[in-house]
Amino acid sequence: MIFLKSFAVGGIICVIGQILIDNTKLTSGRILVGYVVAGVILAAVGLYEPIKEFASSGATVPLTGFGYNLVEGTKKAVEEQGLIGVLTGPLTSCSAGVMAALLSGLAVSVFTKPKSK
Repeated sequence: MIFLKSFAVGGIICVIGQILIDNTKLTSGRILVGYVVAGVILAAVGLYEPIKEFASSGATVPLTGFGYNLVEGTKKAVEEQGLIGVLTGPLTSCSAGVMAALLSGLAVSVFTKPKSK
């Protein structure tokens, strides 16, 4: 059942993005940033945790989950280190994901030939 819940919630998040692409003049970059900010806001007000508990990876894999992860890392670091945790928390909680994205981009750029538009 968890797979169905995960698929449904992840699908809803993707459908919202597709609706934004089709019906607005927002660029994909702005939509992506909007998703991260939405994840931060939902996590900050406590609404993202129930969604994560319900849908598991369907809520944590999309970009809203990245925003959630930033907030949770910041909260944990502030509890442990005080005010300096505001700076270190998001960096430590998301460093593995950011590094994976950077290395994937590097690998693709090495093995593909860029084309101008």
